[in-house]
Amino acid sequence: MNAAGDASRDRWLVRNRVTVISLMAVIAYSAFIQWIWGWPVLLQEWAKMGLLPVLSALTLLVGTYFIRCYRIYDYFPNETRGHFLTLLRVTQVHNLLNIMLPFRAGETSFPILMRSEFSVPLTRSTSALLLMRLLDLHALFAAAGVGLVITCDDRTLGWLLWGLFLFAPLALFLLKGRVLALLQRRLPEKLGRLLSEVEAGLPASPAAFVRAWLMTVLNWATKVAVLAWVLATMGVLPLSACFGGALGGELSSVLPVHAPAGVGTYPAGITAGAISFGAPAQGAALDLLASASVNAHLLILVSAVAGTLLSILLSPRR
Repeated sequence: MNAAGDASRDRWLVRNRVTVISLMAVIAYSAFIQWIWGWPVLLQEWAKMGLLPVLSALTLLVGTYFIRCYRIYDYFPNETRGHFLTLLRVTQVHNLLNIMLPFRAGETSFPILMRSEFSVPLTRSTSALLLMRLLDLHALFAAAGVGLVITCDDRTLGWLLWGLFLFAPLALFLLKGRVLALLQRRLPEKLGRLLSEVEAGLPASPAAFVRAWLMTVLNWATKVAVLAWVLATMGVLPLSACFGGALGGELSSVLPVHAPAGVGTYPAGITAGAISFGAPAQGAALDLLASASVNAHLLILVSAVAGTLLSILLSPRR
């Protein structure tokens, strides 16, 4: 009887492993925030901002998770077709683990979850993840570059250079075939087979790459714009510093020194980025920037928790 009960429990855990991981991550986040800041203090700070700006920012940030999910949904159409909500839950678990674990250790969850849920080979999903991260980094710089262009003296030249940078990935993708063919001829046979598997994780056509690229640009343009808007609402000046702060915070989350949940590193990234883009580095303005950076970081944490809870509620039961 005990053996049958243990087997039944094990089967339940296997069937619902993603949901269990999600709930554990959400509980850990909630406890962590209560331990560090306390939810009453958090709500008081947000009350000063106003209910409408907070809800609007949260809605837009949660919306970016659907954009990210659609990018992967379109990237693996044969494996994920008809399972968008399940994929949304997988991507949210991956996102939470990325935020919670230091040194980008959470990235390893993506290929594992994609193999577990959709039978995508590890090499293919890892290759796809690497490309997506490169596109993320490019789009993040492009979104923050808007803050530089709007403050430069020669805006015509600034927008021209920004446009060239924005479309650079398309030109590089068109050279993909030549580069891979050259490597195939020069690499040993074993590495050549591995390279073939890596190539399988790249978009098969320019159209597929363009769709992934557009979803990436839309995702990061939305997120950086929302964070810049939140910082501006909190009184951070000038506007270019708000874009710089958004860039600094997000860059801190992709560096190896990223702390668990971004505690300390994310607000520091916002502060450093804002100062680099023209924010005052002393006095009351610096105090205001430090406070705004903490609140913006908390907004990111809450949006991640809200997105995960929503994905659990929306994902179908098996």
